[in-house]
Amino acid sequence: MVEPGLIRAAQSGDRDALITLLREIETHVYRTAYYIVNNEQDAMDAAQEALIRIYTKIGSYEEKAQFKTWVQRIVTNICIDKFRRSKPTVSIDEHEMVFQEKQNVEDEVLSTYIAKDIREAIDKLPEHHRAVVVLRYLQDFSYNEIADSLDLPLNTVKSYLFRARQQLQTLLHDYQKGGVRG
Repeated sequence: MVEPGLIRAAQSGDRDALITLLREIETHVYRTAYYIVNNEQDAMDAAQEALIRIYTKIGSYEEKAQFKTWVQRIVTNICIDKFRRSKPTVSIDEHEMVFQEKQNVEDEVLSTYIAKDIREAIDKLPEHHRAVVVLRYLQDFSYNEIADSLDLPLNTVKSYLFRARQQLQTLLHDYQKGGVRG
């Protein structure tokens, strides 16, 4: 993800290295926040808060953990805190569907509905299950990296993923039968 030399330079007080480091991870931080909170504005707020925390806490990073898992733990904890503080809201911002001329419009519409239903199913998961699903399937973290990021035992991560997959399977039952909601 990031060169260890850049991290060490940032930790030693090199401001340019720290700014470069933050720029290198900002997209990853935002993407993770967006997958967890599923709201663009909240994700931007969480990402900004995470980057500020990384900026102020870079000196406390120890190389016994991978840098990306340390960053992931910060982002995930901020997002979970946001969930606990906020009441559920309905976003009025719907993403516009943009069709390219050569694509099959029917397939594009179907994939949009599928993606929306999967996102809604993930949102219905308990927060600890949602976090492991996002890290595993959307951020492609290994089980060990998830355990490090969330400060959980490896078997708990496996258990959460197993239960989350069962819940998603139940929530997405329509697709297993070939049906589509919408």
